Amino acid sequence: MPGAGFARRRRDGNAARGTAVRRPMRPRLLLLCGLAFVAALATAPAGAFEAGERAPGFALATATGETVSLESLRGKVVYVDFWASWCGPCKRSFPWMNELQKKYGAAGLAIVAINVDKKRPDAERFLAQVPAAFTIVYDAPGATPAAFAVKGMPTSFLIDAKGTIVMIEQGFRDEGAADVEARIRALLAAR
Repeated sequence: MPGAGFARRRRDGNAARGTAVRRPMRPRLLLLCGLAFVAALATAPAGAFEAGERAPGFALATATGETVSLESLRGKVVYVDFWASWCGPCKRSFPWMNELQKKYGAAGLAIVAINVDKKRPDAERFLAQVPAAFTIVYDAPGATPAAFAVKGMPTSFLIDAKGTIVMIEQGFRDEGAADVEARIRALLAAR
């Protein structure tokens, strides 16, 4: 069939002479598909983790210099929270995490909040206003959020007693807090 595999006929400056210009559709379609694929790869977080994968390890210092590692928390349910002093939702999540630590700490929950501020005094000012009753560690260079492929603040990872990521939450929503707490209770009961 004449014209098969070609796009519709387009008339251009030669239209007065009655000729049509044919353009192959297949190369354009392949180009568009290729560009869409490259765009999808560019917007997907490199090395992003999903539930069911092993959490990357870390060993970070507290304000007193004590090192806290994920490996040292093996056997506990761990809630790892990445935060910064400029993070608005973090001001709401800290009181909630304080309550979780108070309710479930003795049952095996460990909350580790990893601060990513470049300047420690910024984090200290935040903590003076919004105290933490859980472990705070510092990673100004940003190696740990990079290892976890964190894209925004706060981002939290719920990790089971074996070191497997069970849930990832980006942002903090009051309406989702009860669901997270239910998952924590279930993990504590299963360990």
